[in-house]
Amino acid sequence: MPCYRLDGLTPVIHPSAYVHPSAVLIGDVIIGANCYVGPLAALRGDLGRIVMEEGANLQDTCVMHGFPGGDTVIERNGHIGHGAVIHGCRIGEDALVGMNAVVMDGAHIAPRSIVAATAFVKAGFQCPEQSLVVGAPAVVKRPLSDEELAWKRRGTAEYHRLTQRCMAGLVECAPLSAAEPQRPRMGDSGVRPKAEGGA
Repeated sequence: MPCYRLDGLTPVIHPSAYVHPSAVLIGDVIIGANCYVGPLAALRGDLGRIVMEEGANLQDTCVMHGFPGGDTVIERNGHIGHGAVIHGCRIGEDALVGMNAVVMDGAHIAPRSIVAATAFVKAGFQCPEQSLVVGAPAVVKRPLSDEELAWKRRGTAEYHRLTQRCMAGLVECAPLSAAEPQRPRMGDSGVRPKAEGGA
């Protein structure tokens, strides 16, 4: 993967984390245990520190960056959807940021909260735990239900399993010229290995 030391600081990736080969890591980046970093994600620790805590996922084309001297953090089991931008902020434990959302500097998304897809979270924003955050600019719409939180946790567990699947069996290959007869689907027996000790 493109991984770059800058000013003597080398990115750190826990051995149990999966980082896609096309993701880019620069400088002061720390990726914890069982994390997933998707294709084309950019983690730029060239000004501030970038931290992904245990079990967090950062999906394809996401960006993490921050201002000098600050930390940009995704706490334990944080879940960042496709194309989101996380800049100089803190995403709380077990929180979710939806696809193409933007969370700005000094914002704190509280634990067990969900930021809706395409939301724009202004600098310095705060919310109570287990909140639904929507809009541009984003506001707290209401508390999250336990059912909505359970839905989020199922999605994050799927990324925990994907981390293990990619570690065990993602292999670069040449494409086929045509689909096989009776081509199986992901999830069919023998296609998708069951994660051990699943979350």
